[in-house]
Amino acid sequence: MQDNDLKNQIENVLQTYPDNVFTVEKIADVLRSHGSAAFKLIVQELASLERDKVAVVTDDGKFQLNPDKQQLSGVFHANDKGFGFVAYDENAPDAYIAPDNTMNALNGDTVEMEIVRPAQPGSDRGPEGKVTKIAEHKYTRVVGPFETTDDDKGYIGQLTLNDKKIAKYKFYINDVGLKPTPGEVITAQITEYPSAKHPDYMVGIADEVIGSVDDPGIDILQIVYAHDIPAEFPEDVIQAADTIPDHVTEAEKVGREDITDQDLVTIDGESSKDLDDAVTAWKLPNGNYHLGVHIADVSHYVQPGSAIDKEAFRRGTSVYLTDRVIPMLPRRLSNGICSLNEGQLRLCMSCEMEIDPSGNIIKHRIHPSLMRSTARMTYTAVNNILESHDQKTMDRYDRLVPMFETMGELHKILYKHRKARGAIDFDDNEAEIIVDEKGHPIDIKLRVRGTAERMIESFMLAANETVAKHYYEKHVPFIYRVHETPDADRIRTFFETLTAFGINVKGDPEHVTPKTLQNVLKKVAGKPEEMMVSVMLLRSLKQARYADQSLGHFGLAAPFYTHFTSPIRRYPDTMVHRLIHYYQDNGINDETKKRYANVLDEIATTTSQYERRAVDAERDTDSMKKAEYMNDHLGEEFDGVVSSVMKFGLFIELPNTVEGLVHISRMNDDYYQYVEQFMALVGRNTRRTYKMGQAIRVKVVNVDVKQSAVDFDIVDPEKTPQSNMLPKRTYHNNNYHGNNERHGNSNNNSHSNHANNRGKNNAHGNNGHRNHNKH
Repeated sequence: MQDNDLKNQIENVLQTYPDNVFTVEKIADVLRSHGSAAFKLIVQELASLERDKVAVVTDDGKFQLNPDKQQLSGVFHANDKGFGFVAYDENAPDAYIAPDNTMNALNGDTVEMEIVRPAQPGSDRGPEGKVTKIAEHKYTRVVGPFETTDDDKGYIGQLTLNDKKIAKYKFYINDVGLKPTPGEVITAQITEYPSAKHPDYMVGIADEVIGSVDDPGIDILQIVYAHDIPAEFPEDVIQAADTIPDHVTEAEKVGREDITDQDLVTIDGESSKDLDDAVTAWKLPNGNYHLGVHIADVSHYVQPGSAIDKEAFRRGTSVYLTDRVIPMLPRRLSNGICSLNEGQLRLCMSCEMEIDPSGNIIKHRIHPSLMRSTARMTYTAVNNILESHDQKTMDRYDRLVPMFETMGELHKILYKHRKARGAIDFDDNEAEIIVDEKGHPIDIKLRVRGTAERMIESFMLAANETVAKHYYEKHVPFIYRVHETPDADRIRTFFETLTAFGINVKGDPEHVTPKTLQNVLKKVAGKPEEMMVSVMLLRSLKQARYADQSLGHFGLAAPFYTHFTSPIRRYPDTMVHRLIHYYQDNGINDETKKRYANVLDEIATTTSQYERRAVDAERDTDSMKKAEYMNDHLGEEFDGVVSSVMKFGLFIELPNTVEGLVHISRMNDDYYQYVEQFMALVGRNTRRTYKMGQAIRVKVVNVDVKQSAVDFDIVDPEKTPQSNMLPKRTYHNNNYHGNNERHGNSNNNSHSNHANNRGKNNAHGNNGHRNHNKH
């Protein structure tokens, strides 16, 4: 029995009976854990709970739940079947909430609850809870097309909810607000939530018309509004931006180092217009390398407390959605004076580094400067030079080719250095969805990351680490990008699963290192189980976030890390620049340390939330457009790979990254049983076996564009490999057959839950724009 498990079990007992007092013997009886060794462990864990102020000791030496801890709170995760789970403690399993005990909470609501049945010792089932109060609703506004029907219950009409997490509810519009016309897409404030009186619908007030169902791009705009992403800049922000000169003035040059004589280049995708980083490199006489990373000085133009600053913070990040960008800053800044456009004089913040042949940064300087980009390079052009040695491209950039070759050398050194210390490289495929002028997807291409993309990533990582370490060692308030060490329990489960697959791992889950996990990926590289192991590892890791404390970046194996390199599109980077200016202008002392000490935690927490908001919107948009694309390919066959195996079916990923479901109800060739140990579905009679990483041919049989769901059938199931994974005797309680109901009661839940699970633990927090920013 693990001590952590025991501690959680004791806490569950106290939570379940908050008014009772317990002797150690009584707790041992409840847990069915007897003997002197168990008694000693229980005493130790009770003492720990007392130190944590979870338990209190009564006057007669008994134990009771601390009255301050009696009310638990957490986030409610709904299932379409009516039940749900509440995540209320990082170290405890989620509490199951039966349909009658949810108080009609919606997915994502913050709720208060009480435990009605503790987790059973020795069981993998968590506790059961009961919602006692909905503390905060996640949804306050909704968006969708308005329509009138014969079933409007006396209201003026209905709004159709496309958000898959709440799509099962009807939404009626009352006559208090706007009177929309059928076919208009509207936003509405929620005035009545599901209740005991009407558990299957909500009511609201129409407050804004954002377009018509026939308008091009209205589908994406609905996602923008659904995620509460500010879509338009307020007039005062536009006016403030218009007052900023579109060129660098003489006064702005004062106090800056002039580096206009250096060959600085921007390297971005063809369509990028917000160019916030320029680089240069050369070999030094001592054999070391000079690397210059020069970043647009956005903080010079976005002054603290200004209208532009407040709006940038409200957005947190630029959002990239298939055919559009919703920028953090007005375009006059993002594409104009802040963008490092070729040949234009620009203000920047420079991080200049001296790097030895082993990849160690031995010297650095961070300072404001004045620059002029020599060339607006693209990834394609630089790859043509470094990979293809294309003569036409090399001739065009003849003077810069030696610098690019030096950059290529330096990138290899930096990459090798990162790998040596244990950085985990998740080289997942990213899709580029090509749409026509009406926003309809016509192709999906893989973004191939060549030398140029990886090189820029290496340079940005080096600058981010250098800046973070510099200010950490100055002991000043600062913003960091952190990725904490994963929980031991998750890593232990990951290791146990690997062992079941015959992959032996040496390492202590309590003190796991990035190097250990990097070695796991190395072991399975190129093997069929590579995808499975990579996905399982991602799920075991924590989510990267911003913080005002330097907690290191586990995925990069970096003790210090921040975001310095993208201030045009990320507010934390702008804040990092602001802090650099402040400490350089005012010095570092007790007074200057107080200036930002009490505000950075809130900035870090809020911008982390806005980052997740943007990622969710980007993911929802991609899923919708992929479904729309596949809708044009109904009935066609594709080769794919089993990307995940669930009790309710198989998720299949195509080479273009589209993912769809083969539901268990469509697998009619046998009676399939889920073998949890191997995460596989196995036919009882045929022994046909489906597991992650397996090649498979499928046919597109159904697409629900509104719910972003794609359904496949297996082509030629008789060609499926067989195995002996099933135990000799099988029982019906764990079997799944072709006539089972769909998991979660609907197409949508299976797809959406799987997508959320795959994305939520992404170590690098990809923001969907430039690959080097995904950390």
